[in-house]
Amino acid sequence: MTDEKENTTPEHDEAEAATAEAAEHETQDVVAAAHEDDAEPSLEDFKPTMPGNINPEVLQNIVVNLSIEVGRAQIKIKDLMRLTQGSVVELDRIAGEPLDLLVNNSVVAQGEIVLVNDRYGVRLTRVVPSSERLKLI
Repeated sequence: MTDEKENTTPEHDEAEAATAEAAEHETQDVVAAAHEDDAEPSLEDFKPTMPGNINPEVLQNIVVNLSIEVGRAQIKIKDLMRLTQGSVVELDRIAGEPLDLLVNNSVVAQGEIVLVNDRYGVRLTRVVPSSERLKLI
């Protein structure tokens, strides 16, 4: 039995290490690119490209609450406790008056109720100008 050692040179070891490292980086780059679309927005995504500009791609993925307000009423708790099925609560709106379309509890438009394929919808009759909406914030 003879002990034979593989004849390695330092240059040979360095070349193998460099090749393995390059392959590892390449794999990491491919994995990172595959997950790039699934990633949550980072702080960099929110930085404006130019002063005063906001990245529209980030804005498009923000969820907001949209609601339609028919009217409001203020009643005393004793009257609230007396409500039963069939009770009528009078609202502060006149019949035919436009409904408010609210986004995150801020009025952004007004409209009227329409039926679309057996579902309710709202046809916008007035959109609040953005300058007016900014005052409410």
